[in-house]
Amino acid sequence: MQGLPRKRTTTMPDMSSTTVSAQAGHDKAAKPTKRKSQHGVGLRVIAIYKAVKTVGLILIAIASFHLYKTQNFDGLVHWLEHLSLADSNGLRWKLVQLLENMGPNKFVAIGLVALAYAAIFATEGIGLWLHKYWAEWFTVFATGSLIPVELYEAIHHFTWLKIAALVANVLIVIYLIRIALQSRKEMKNEG
Repeated sequence: MQGLPRKRTTTMPDMSSTTVSAQAGHDKAAKPTKRKSQHGVGLRVIAIYKAVKTVGLILIAIASFHLYKTQNFDGLVHWLEHLSLADSNGLRWKLVQLLENMGPNKFVAIGLVALAYAAIFATEGIGLWLHKYWAEWFTVFATGSLIPVELYEAIHHFTWLKIAALVANVLIVIYLIRIALQSRKEMKNEG
């Protein structure tokens, strides 16, 4: 009987308990879906905003690391000195002076700080995109901690871009606090 295949007998598990537990799991999954649909668009918009900031900071870091090389730094300063822009002549010379005062060595620090902020913004953006509860509070604390600095900058070095960034970040913090507190209430009601 070695060459003949054996018949296997298997018993079917009781499907009634599996069906009930699958339905119970489905009911629990319905509540987060409701939350996602209520706040999904707002969280996605904030996540995209964080992604844009992340990409911008990565580009700044790449440029900063590129300017660390003396020949690249000198090339940029030379290019700015010979750039013919009548409208922004004063701004151009301020930029040249600032670059010359900084020197190429400080660009490594600028690149590292830009990468650190890019990592924070990427973490916020990915967490919000995935509708993670921790990301809401992480973004509240990370964004909220920069508001005093942004406020100082907006008051002492006024530009409309700084005001827009300040207003956007304040609105993000308020929105996320509201969502996070609603989420906490929902979690308590479920538990």
